[in-house]
Amino acid sequence: MIDKLFKGFFGLVGALVVLTAQAQTWPAQQLRIVVPFTPGTGMDTIARAVAPRLSERLGQPVIVQNLAGASGNIGADMVAKANADGYTVLMGANTMLMASQLYKNVPFDPLKDFAPVSLAAWGTLMLVANPATGIKSVQELVARAKAKPDAINYGSPGIGTPHHMAMELFKTKTQLSMLHVPYRGTAGYTQDLLSGELMVGFLPVHIAQGFVTAGKLTALAVGSPKRHPVSPAVATFEELGVKGVEVDLWYAFFAPAKTPAPVISRLNTEVVSILKLPEIRDLLGRAGMDAAASTTEELGALSVKDYPRWGEVIRRNGITAE
Repeated sequence: MIDKLFKGFFGLVGALVVLTAQAQTWPAQQLRIVVPFTPGTGMDTIARAVAPRLSERLGQPVIVQNLAGASGNIGADMVAKANADGYTVLMGANTMLMASQLYKNVPFDPLKDFAPVSLAAWGTLMLVANPATGIKSVQELVARAKAKPDAINYGSPGIGTPHHMAMELFKTKTQLSMLHVPYRGTAGYTQDLLSGELMVGFLPVHIAQGFVTAGKLTALAVGSPKRHPVSPAVATFEELGVKGVEVDLWYAFFAPAKTPAPVISRLNTEVVSILKLPEIRDLLGRAGMDAAASTTEELGALSVKDYPRWGEVIRRNGITAE
């Protein structure tokens, strides 16, 4: 019995020594940032902006690898199963918390299988209506939808996308029934929203405001806790009396769980410094995102808060993806 205790103790000490040595020599080789979506997406833009600056600071190459599929689940699963040595990082988003609950038999746990590194950016969604509908406010939309359930349609770039989930949350909070028309991507969805084939929908605020200014869409509300500088005249849902409809997108860096704490700390320090650079803030701003950073604890708390919130929306509305 004593021999087993000693063996266990020295085994633990040995493992700690190895981890400490790894952390002290890290990084000793190339790093990769896995983007679980295609090039040109918000996540991809952030990863490719951060990668060269991170390489300069760490003294090692940092490459970006796109691994799309299953709404991000394929890339996320690969990172979850990667060696926890700090050489594989996930460029994730709160969509990971949604997608992992939309599909059956997802092979990873978004809360247990990743170590938070830092927030990277926020994206705000705006609820808009086609002017031909005559809907000029959230109150009018709610009144019409309640008077004629399913008579109002709304679109999204696809099932489980932030645009779709934002509307499902809005419907849940207001007890509305509207018809969802999913598309395969943002181009067709946006085009039909502008043409009037679709009546209402969510769009990123930086995209929506241009159409609102041109009179092609009517702004109803923004889904953030406070008004956005791009559209300061557009009220939040909270201001309009609709509670709990905070649907901001957030992007963040994660590493595999059990990555040594000193490595996570170094990654956090460097990523936070990069995200504060004026050129990075400008670059992300032009792409419709607001650069942000956080401690590892803040990101972890945000994930823990959002995961059950979106899970409830998914289960309550019977949303699934294949």
